[in-house]
Amino acid sequence: MLAILTVLFLYLTHPVCGVIQRLLCTFKDSCDCDFKPNIRDLEWDLYKNVYGQHLAQDIVSEEVARFLQNNNPERPLVLSFHGSSGTGKTLVSSMLGNHLYGSAMSSPYVHQFVPTLHFPYPDRVNEYREELKSWVQGNLTECARSVFLFDEMEKMPPGLIDVLQPFLGPSHVVFGTNYRKAIYIFIGTTGEEVINKMALENRQSGGDRDEIKWADLQEAIAQAAYNTNSSGFFHSSIIQHNYITRFVPFLPLSRRHVERCVRSQLCQRGSCGRSDVVDAVGGDMIYTPVEGHYFSSTGCKAVPAKINLFL
Repeated sequence: MLAILTVLFLYLTHPVCGVIQRLLCTFKDSCDCDFKPNIRDLEWDLYKNVYGQHLAQDIVSEEVARFLQNNNPERPLVLSFHGSSGTGKTLVSSMLGNHLYGSAMSSPYVHQFVPTLHFPYPDRVNEYREELKSWVQGNLTECARSVFLFDEMEKMPPGLIDVLQPFLGPSHVVFGTNYRKAIYIFIGTTGEEVINKMALENRQSGGDRDEIKWADLQEAIAQAAYNTNSSGFFHSSIIQHNYITRFVPFLPLSRRHVERCVRSQLCQRGSCGRSDVVDAVGGDMIYTPVEGHYFSSTGCKAVPAKINLFL
């Protein structure tokens, strides 16, 4: 028995076996990829801990579930998150990583890109394009179930992101790599004007926030992303070829949503009963427009600092 275990150990640690495992992982869901999706927990997290975002909750839970139920998807899942700062875009992207991998966001198969950090010089776009293509291709070879997060798309050099087009389309194999099981998330504020305008009109007309439909915003967000010259999607072939699975709108947050953020963070600090802090933080935020004061100008982004001030 000891001899068998020794042989098995040597086989599994042999370099050739490592290559075979990586090749298998390119086409399967598990192996070294640590891919352990839990859709039920993702949905629970979305509906319990994301406030005021019925569209994002529904779209993300539906699209991720549909994508993962298909063992042979025709193309990757590509979601583009749009909305003002502090409305939950980064939070939702983190939830995806947390519920898709056993090691959560620390997984080596969750890749995050921030333009000011990774692509800071606009005059080096061609160089960045080659680096990004090589990085994506190499990581998809390691794990077909890789997740790529692109933050601050409003600061992404135009033209850079189009290098991903071959990986997002309907072809089965690109550059010798099967890429169709990957997930791409783009995050940015572009389109916030049209989203906030619809939310404001809905509020002023006395409508229910949950009556706002995704179909009413989809085309407007796509046009804003495509036509805004500071957007990473400016005149992008990715939008031209309809490679974005869904544009996901994040609505501006009202005071009651902000106070739910405060309550949640207080509970994490062991101070659930501090209603005085909830009221103080909610009242200290800046709300827009001047006439009405309907929405927090920074969403929930300033909540931690405000709690420190009043706790």
